[in-house]
Amino acid sequence: MDVGELLSFKPVPTPKRPNEEDLEDSEDEGKGSKKAKRSNKSAINRMQQLGNKTLPKEPIITDKEKEDILRYVETEATEGEILDDTAVKKLVLNFEKKALRNREMRIKFPDQPEKFMESEIDLFEALQDLSAVATVPDQYPLLVELKCINSILELLSHDNTDVSTKVVNLLQELTDVDILHESEEGAEELINALAEAECPSLLLHNLARLDEQVPDERDAVHNTLGIIENITEFRPEMCVEVAKQGFIQWILKRLKLKVPFDGNKLYATEILSILLQNTPENRKLLGELDGIDVLNVFYKRHDPSSAEEQEAMENMFDSLCCALMEPLNRDRFLRGEGLQLMNLMLREKKMSRNGSLKVLDHALAGPDGKDNCNKFVDILGLRTVFPLFMKTPKRKRILTLDQHEEHVVSIISSMLRNCLGSQRQRLLAKFTENDLEKVDRLLELHFKYMDKVDRTEKEMEMEAEDLDDDAQYLKRLSGGLFTLQLIDRIILEVCTAGPPAIKQRVQRVLSLRGGSLKIIRHVMREYAGNLGDAGSEDWRHQEQQHILQLVDKF
Repeated sequence: MDVGELLSFKPVPTPKRPNEEDLEDSEDEGKGSKKAKRSNKSAINRMQQLGNKTLPKEPIITDKEKEDILRYVETEATEGEILDDTAVKKLVLNFEKKALRNREMRIKFPDQPEKFMESEIDLFEALQDLSAVATVPDQYPLLVELKCINSILELLSHDNTDVSTKVVNLLQELTDVDILHESEEGAEELINALAEAECPSLLLHNLARLDEQVPDERDAVHNTLGIIENITEFRPEMCVEVAKQGFIQWILKRLKLKVPFDGNKLYATEILSILLQNTPENRKLLGELDGIDVLNVFYKRHDPSSAEEQEAMENMFDSLCCALMEPLNRDRFLRGEGLQLMNLMLREKKMSRNGSLKVLDHALAGPDGKDNCNKFVDILGLRTVFPLFMKTPKRKRILTLDQHEEHVVSIISSMLRNCLGSQRQRLLAKFTENDLEKVDRLLELHFKYMDKVDRTEKEMEMEAEDLDDDAQYLKRLSGGLFTLQLIDRIILEVCTAGPPAIKQRVQRVLSLRGGSLKIIRHVMREYAGNLGDAGSEDWRHQEQQHILQLVDKF
């Protein structure tokens, strides 16, 4: 059925249900029946006469009108409202006039608000009108050419915070990532102008005077963080400049405030994570600002009370993990008793132990983790880690089962590689306790992840994707090979350095379950050939030789 048929359709009228008055009058129907028949007959004649006349036709909508209607629905704007160069110039000229007028009135009557209030309202409305340009990013180069962006940024220091918050809202709309991607040229011009004017520094100066107890100013803080997210997402290299101009320092200060948790604190943790993710310079800066100690102390004794607060906690742990990729920050973590704190969190069995496990993994890994590994054994960390190795907790676990097992075996593997002397002997002794139960657990995990890798390889064969060797290896790593390599590394270490009973148990369990020493050797040879770029070249060479020696001894 097309639209015309739908519009012309008229349902058949249903007979009206008689009401009480109709029922009462039914007795009189006999008397008036003849009169009713005569009136019905005359009504029929009139209807027939009307039927002979042609009824007026419904208006026909042309194709062009249909297109106009569709365009209006999609854009919610008529053709007359589309902003061309002339319209944008008018908006900018109006804004500049209002800004100049307000500046003059404030200088002329500094102590008489009633004199300059009207010009302030006009300026506010002019800023509101400028937000229309955010829908047309192709016009951004014109805004930059007319020096409008500089004029807008100047108002961030306006005495009236209502004006500065309006400017923040406008900048947040202009830098919306979805809008920026609609016009690459316009976006580049805008971001260049903001970078040259040191926009992050100006935003930060405005943040210092905002009172988050006031709803509009609290929203302005949120929108300011939104601007930083938009800028760094569109141009990641801006992360360094944003941090240099003081944003990491402001975020750390904001996180330390003893105020109830809110959306701005969550957003601050997200921005911190973004600034640290792929920027070594910012990780160094965080350490210099004592940010390691600031991030360490959160959620030590209590669980997050909401999903948003839980997300903020995860962001802070992720930021700490990023920071620990910098060697100097590992020393700060060690001196600041970060290991003791993570060990305490793991024992407390709070939700924070998920994050503390990840942080511990990063603190102990690689050649820069030697001091932390030995210290962790000294503070009785083995008593904390091995129960988690034997049994993955089910309550208050944010990490998946596989993620939890990966972090635990990674911690044990790092300690076996980095611990020396008595610390290493204490670690190896753990595998001989309780009738070698930890060796049995190792082999249980070996078979579990061997099966996962087999399934991944079969899926790759079925999908028949055209992947190069590196891509295939990465897919296998994410499919369980990485954890399998860590497990087999531990097996090699304890079999070669531990008592003979360990290797005998390994051989017996492998033969019972159809496994083979050759498979473990093959996994470790592949691992030795793909150590990645961790550490220095000398360390990678030593690590490779060490693994191959373990394989030969095994």
